Amino acid sequence: MTKQNENEAAMIASILAGDTRLYHDLIRQHERSVYMMALSFVKNEADAEDIAQEAFLKAFRNLSTFRAESKFSTWLISITLNEARSRLRRQAIVRMESLDEPPEEGGVISPALLRDWREIPSEAVERQEICLMLREAVIGLPPIYRQIFQLRDVEELSVQETAEALGISVPSVKVRLHRARMMLQKQLSPLLKSVKPGPKRRWLPWL
Repeated sequence: MTKQNENEAAMIASILAGDTRLYHDLIRQHERSVYMMALSFVKNEADAEDIAQEAFLKAFRNLSTFRAESKFSTWLISITLNEARSRLRRQAIVRMESLDEPPEEGGVISPALLRDWREIPSEAVERQEICLMLREAVIGLPPIYRQIFQLRDVEELSVQETAEALGISVPSVKVRLHRARMMLQKQLSPLLKSVKPGPKRRWLPWL
């Protein structure tokens, strides 16, 4: 067990024993991951915040069921995924949205989704342009591939952790990730040819 897991296990034990104030400390380092996972589903910041808050509340209410057979972060992501799916199902009952509906104007582009590529290339104008290209390409992926890409290449979960979070097999994770990367490569390669990266820099590890 890693030091982080040991610390989390100790905090969970204390929380279950009645020191509920420690819960905020427990989830603080996972807040961004949970929010970004929710955002990859709903593509709306307000809905993503609601999903993240509900996921943290459900995790708190069900903390006694956590058996530490997987990492706490993986368990938390699973709860987030379930909450996001439930939200989408509820929305589908109320209304049907057209896939061709344009995005809202003035939407905030979050660079956190592409944190590892924000500095490639170094020029500010090119960086902004590439971040927009990447974000639009990732958002455009079918949900099952967007989820895989988010967990593996953005949140950097292991293949096993990703499989546990999504409730699928390890081979399925590998196949879906490969397909997600191929989709992004096909879409981005023609667009990125117009921008030359600096020396000894790689744009994307799979391009």
